[in-house]
Amino acid sequence: MGAVMVTTAVRQTPTVDEPVYVGAAADQLRTHRLRYNPEHPPLGKLVIGVGVALAGPRVDTSFRGDQGQLGRHLLYESGNDPWRLMLWARLPVIVLTLLFGLVVFAFARELAGAAAGLLALALYAFSPDVVAHGSLATLDVPAAGLLLTSVWLVWRGRCRPWRWLPLAGAALGAALATGMTALAAVPPVLLLAGWSAWRGFVARDRRSRVLRAVAVTAVVAVVAVAVVWAVYLAVDPRLRWEPVRPVPEVRGRRGAAAGLLPFPEAYRDGMRTQFALEYRPWETYLFGRVRATPLWYYLPVALLVKTPLGMLALWAAGCVAVLSVRRLRPAAPYLLLPAAVLLAAALPGARNLGTRYAVFLPMFLSVAAGCVVAVRTRWTRAAAGVLAAFVAVSSLRAFPYYLPYSNEAFGGPARTRLVLHDSNVDWGQDLGRLAERLRTRYPGERVWLVYKGSGVPSFYGIEAADPRAVPVRRVRGLLVVSDSAAAKARGRLARLLDGSRPVDDVGHSITVYRR
Repeated sequence: MGAVMVTTAVRQTPTVDEPVYVGAAADQLRTHRLRYNPEHPPLGKLVIGVGVALAGPRVDTSFRGDQGQLGRHLLYESGNDPWRLMLWARLPVIVLTLLFGLVVFAFARELAGAAAGLLALALYAFSPDVVAHGSLATLDVPAAGLLLTSVWLVWRGRCRPWRWLPLAGAALGAALATGMTALAAVPPVLLLAGWSAWRGFVARDRRSRVLRAVAVTAVVAVVAVAVVWAVYLAVDPRLRWEPVRPVPEVRGRRGAAAGLLPFPEAYRDGMRTQFALEYRPWETYLFGRVRATPLWYYLPVALLVKTPLGMLALWAAGCVAVLSVRRLRPAAPYLLLPAAVLLAAALPGARNLGTRYAVFLPMFLSVAAGCVVAVRTRWTRAAAGVLAAFVAVSSLRAFPYYLPYSNEAFGGPARTRLVLHDSNVDWGQDLGRLAERLRTRYPGERVWLVYKGSGVPSFYGIEAADPRAVPVRRVRGLLVVSDSAAAKARGRLARLLDGSRPVDDVGHSITVYRR
């Protein structure tokens, strides 16, 4: 898994979100202030910042611009090598992703033995979504992995509450300090912590047992809050909050909820920014149709498309196993409740942009799937092994194009663009591959480019013009379009595509047409 992720990271140009996080990380390291990207807490960017610090880039601390401009300025306008800087920024996330695999293994092994641990680890290691997003300098995998770690420690707290549950609080706080989506997991994790404490304490009377369980649960919550504060203080001990752009005003229940959070003002303002993003108009692309409103069923459908078929079967079997096998039943709430709550919180979201919003599912459900081996039937282990091998083959066949992965039922990575868009397919990751393809196969040809991403085409040697800026009749030669742009094409771009024929495909995310 490490080899695959490093190989993938080396070849990919910056995706849409990465320059924002890398730029904010560099700014935090140099200025020790909270100025950029408040909608995401600082811990994930501090992790990315480890790689940024090792890369030693030139950072212009006097730069004044928004967070997107900051990232481009750091990568392309400050004399830095974006290939080298992005690789270093991605490496700490890759290391964390591998460590979370050990948590998956340990959790499943504790529940159902070594064979269960190996099966769970295999599913995790070959998960296209985990590989794709674990090899990027983004926050989705770190936040999800820290939540899984917290739940695992809560499970261990059934035996020694005072040893494991405070550590679970620290992991929960780290997740909250990485991504605000983790807030949805706080109630189920605290509920499970209380249950673990209740089971772990032996007392003569019921009242004493309840009080101890409540006390430990309170400790978990306090430790989680303290970790969030500690992360913000690590960036700036003076907690100076100097947003580059105004924080949107959010009214109603959401605004009141953000104001009640027991976290620094920068965190609360970040929550308000997240709520404001939900109010923006976001288009949804699903199965070839563009919709102006979000779809509540988008994530489940996208997961069906982008999860290997063998993995889907093992996930379902694992859920049945933990609910039906007597010795596994106590673990069912720990594996299924947090994942269900997180998924339920994600379903009504306005941003139907990718399965990365549900990357916690391959983690939790890999543990559940590993427990299939606890079912004592003649063919269980053989069937699980065959399905795991099917998952491995499907995953390896996609190498190195994991972002646009889809399973065989939907045509594989080459056809994902017909079903989904954005970070499911095309997140700007193949600009470097496009430059190489144009240089080797189409030297000297006129190029027209519609690119969706954060990269700067001219840096990679791509000399192209925007076809939407001139009359349609003047656009002749090669028309290169990011698949996400093509998916939602309208007006002039739609007419251009109608009069063109596809001649090449770059990374299953960019299509080359000839006019």
